[in-house]
Amino acid sequence: MVCVTIAPWPSVDNSTCKHCGAYVSDQFCRVYGDNSDRAHRCGECDSYRRLTRGSAAGVDVGIPDPETAVGHHGGEADV
Repeated sequence: MVCVTIAPWPSVDNSTCKHCGAYVSDQFCRVYGDNSDRAHRCGECDSYRRLTRGSAAGVDVGIPDPETAVGHHGGEADV
C-alpha cells in the first residue's frame, strides 16, 4: 500500500520568471525577487542594471526597459 500525503495549502512554484517564464533559481528569487521570493523579471528578459535596482521584485525603475526602448539592449556599464 502506498501512502500519499496531500498538503492542505496550494503548491507554490517560484522557479519561473513571472514576465517571460524562464527558469530562475531559488537564490535569484531570494536575492532579487519580491518579499514572497517571486521574480517578476530575470536575466533573460531584463538587463542586470535594472534587475539590481528592483525590476526583478516588480518595482518600476527609471532605466529604460530593454524590451521596449530602442537602442537599449541591456548590459550597459553601470555609472
